[in-house]
Amino acid sequence: MATKITKTEAVLKLLKRKQGATVAQLQKATGWQPHSVRAALTGLRKKDHDIRREKNAKGLTIYKSVEQ
Repeated sequence: MATKITKTEAVLKLLKRKQGATVAQLQKATGWQPHSVRAALTGLRKKDHDIRREKNAKGLTIYKSVEQ
């Protein structure tokens, strides 16, 4: 039986992609509201994940997890 991925693990998986993820993409993956997505990002930062905020070519804010 396959192990079920948690929503937090899904967020981390998206953040580790080369292009990172927008809040909207994280919302779609988790079903959370924008404020819940941002709270989860804060929680991950407190757990020593290096999450950076950048702007992409279209001017959208993207979040990326940087491997340490």
